[in-house]
Amino acid sequence: MKKSIITIILLVFVATQSFAHYLWIETNPTGKIDQEQEVKVFYGEYTYGVIEKVNGDAFPKVKDFTLWIVDANGIKKQLKVTAKENHYLAHFIPKKNGTYTVVLDNYKIDIIDYTQYDFGIFKTHYNSSAKIQVGEKISETIANNKNGITIKDISKTVDEIKLQVLYKGKALKENEVKIYVADLWSKTLYTDKDGFISFKLPWKSKYILETTFNEKVPGKFRGKEYQFIWHCATYCI
Repeated sequence: MKKSIITIILLVFVATQSFAHYLWIETNPTGKIDQEQEVKVFYGEYTYGVIEKVNGDAFPKVKDFTLWIVDANGIKKQLKVTAKENHYLAHFIPKKNGTYTVVLDNYKIDIIDYTQYDFGIFKTHYNSSAKIQVGEKISETIANNKNGITIKDISKTVDEIKLQVLYKGKALKENEVKIYVADLWSKTLYTDKDGFISFKLPWKSKYILETTFNEKVPGKFRGKEYQFIWHCATYCI
């Protein structure tokens, strides 16, 4: 009996860990004109030090993403990615000063059935973004996700971060936002009535933000029915 209980706990833990995974983008937050910029896409859980291998069991399930670079004027260019050991790599070369937004979108993920964990049958939609500043003229990042949730950076200085969470282009109020750094540190914030959160960075470190939203509209994808869409957005600072 004791062995059965332990087995059940382990199965739930594995499922929860898998579900808690997210895609995120890493890149140098500053760039220079005519100098190549690297962009990396990871899948796992940053705060736990979990980074999935590209050819492992988990990453192939979310590999059908698109990656774009968007300049301050909203002009988009799709980036070609190359598979590495634990990430996908892309490059681009800034040709003018301004704030660039790297945007990842993935709507092509198979239906997940978590009814045994009381979560339901759902479709996943990932959106990730990161900011690259070239030159001194800072502007807002581009919110590029008309079909789901996204995080927009409207910070004016590097001393205080101000972000807005949007769902289908509209402010998402009172929504939970998780802030992660390495070594299991995390903080939970909630957006205000206009979808904003503000915070200061206590350390010089990498920060991953995650926010999710359940769109309670059923549908069908790749021949399988789902009960709702689980939207997940991440932003790397």
